[in-house]
Amino acid sequence: MKTHSTSPARSHRRSALGHLLAAGALAALGSTAVQAQEVTLKFHHIWNTQAMASVNVITPWCDKIAAESSNRMKCQILPAMSGGGTPPQLVDRVKDGVDDVVITLPGYTAGRFPTTEVFELPFMTNSAEGGARATWDYMQKYSLKEFPGTKLLATWVHDEGYVHTKDRQIKTLADFKGLKMRAPTRQTNKLLAALGATPVGMPLPAIPDAVSKGTIDGFMLPWEVMPSLKLQEMVKFHTETDPARPALYSAVFIFAMNEAKYNSLPADLKAVIDRNSGAGLSQQIGKVWDNSQAAGRAAARAANNTFYTLPNSELDNWVKASAGLFDEWTADMDKRGLNGKAMLQEARDLLVKYRR
Repeated sequence: MKTHSTSPARSHRRSALGHLLAAGALAALGSTAVQAQEVTLKFHHIWNTQAMASVNVITPWCDKIAAESSNRMKCQILPAMSGGGTPPQLVDRVKDGVDDVVITLPGYTAGRFPTTEVFELPFMTNSAEGGARATWDYMQKYSLKEFPGTKLLATWVHDEGYVHTKDRQIKTLADFKGLKMRAPTRQTNKLLAALGATPVGMPLPAIPDAVSKGTIDGFMLPWEVMPSLKLQEMVKFHTETDPARPALYSAVFIFAMNEAKYNSLPADLKAVIDRNSGAGLSQQIGKVWDNSQAAGRAAARAANNTFYTLPNSELDNWVKASAGLFDEWTADMDKRGLNGKAMLQEARDLLVKYRR
């Protein structure tokens, strides 16, 4: 009887093949593990759960990324600063990875994001959608360096801001004298001072307490946010401007993600974020803000409050009184080695480009 022996070469080939198959199996398992990775994004923001932004922006976005990731990526939503800290700290919380995703106003941190303030100058925007498209383009060019460690998912401005007061209807510049008025940003505080009021800076959640205690006599706000805080029940008078004219003021928002968190995602989950961010998301959110005005205004009507629309002749006085703010901002940009005049013109050109 013959015995068959396996040659050393053949044995080596089988051994090598076995190693390759084993390595391939491990790689496949590793790939499957990556694909199966589940991620929870801690999403921190300033609004309560009834606010328009919570209902029409934040929850739908979280639902969408969950659906597109087969529920492998979900949000842990932390409304009304329930995750700790204060609204001005959100920009650092997302940069440092304390929060994964935030929506906030850069203007809550006065002077820290100077290039973005161009859209917070008075009489710039009259459409949140157009403003959103303009801010996205402009900030991609000029402002990203102001947000290290942060990936901007969307940028926008709110709909027109108006004047709301407790005891006195504002009809002329003289009516501002002696009033303490809240505004959200440095540029809006400067506007109030230029109009004759005493500006009081504070984030949105602080307004109801400040009105009830008499710390402020009124505030500047768009209509959309007032019902969620029942502010239409705390003031009696509303001063609006001609909707055909640029708004009295607006403020810039950012929808931002911690950059390291984004970079840590597997490719397919990054793709989900990419599909739900950028210029398209910015425009979509701007539309949401534009469409929010009617409900907020209706709540003030239901409260039997008094409305007044500034005549254009008086509005021209307000424009003239605040004209120096543009010179201040461009000079500030120039001091930083930038071309302030060109940046202002580019912002204006983008707003014209995207005007509805």
